[in-house]
Amino acid sequence: MSSPKETSIEQRLLKRLSGLPRRAAELLCADPELRALQEYANTVSITRLNFNDHGPVHMRTVAFNAMRLFDLLEEAGVEFNLAKENTGDDEMSRIAVLCAALMHDIGMTVGREDHEHTALLFAVPILDRLLKELYPKDIAKRVVIRSMAVEGIVGHMAHQRVHSLEAGVVLVADGLDMKKGRSRIPMLISPGAKVGDIHQYSSASIEKVDIEKGSERPIRIGITMSESVGFFQVESVLITKIEASSIKPYIELYAGKAGVPPRRYL
Repeated sequence: MSSPKETSIEQRLLKRLSGLPRRAAELLCADPELRALQEYANTVSITRLNFNDHGPVHMRTVAFNAMRLFDLLEEAGVEFNLAKENTGDDEMSRIAVLCAALMHDIGMTVGREDHEHTALLFAVPILDRLLKELYPKDIAKRVVIRSMAVEGIVGHMAHQRVHSLEAGVVLVADGLDMKKGRSRIPMLISPGAKVGDIHQYSSASIEKVDIEKGSERPIRIGITMSESVGFFQVESVLITKIEASSIKPYIELYAGKAGVPPRRYL
């Protein structure tokens, strides 16, 4: 059964979409195999490995973040790769981004190491099933979207370089899911001190993540934290992903404690 938080994020995601992208999101969110993979990925991540949320809430949040980034780039007239290369259009690009965002962490069902590549074992059959539903007579579109989604999945950890704007959106959207709720459950389960706590404590200090239209660039990202430890999350996680992303030139990044003028990083 879906949690209230998961349902809320899913509804917000669907409100941002129309046409085939909305249909893609509806099918993916309702897919029983994908849902089971997302749930088990969270079990492995939180219960077995004591990491942050990597389940259905996280993946829907990344999809929502990705659509916000996508919209801001589109509104600014930025041309995505599929349109630029005459191999598709923005609708296809949006579907590829959605697919990657909603499947990027399903490799966590096996474990953390190399999970972005393990995810492909589970994602490709789901992608094929979905894309045959959306484009039953157009194998060329199915191949292009599947390839773009795969790039987004394997590139989301910044271990493998991404070349398309579409995959770059997924990379940054994943890094932006850093608010304190993501670390709440593992901190409750394992309150004792251990090596690696900095990731959970830094995440727990992040109060707000804003994705807005920038004044100088298409995207303004604003991070508000309650404690300075949150700068670890910004500098060690988010900036690493932005630096590796093809959409870096379009981003302004600000971060700071509540009530204090923020630092500008980009």
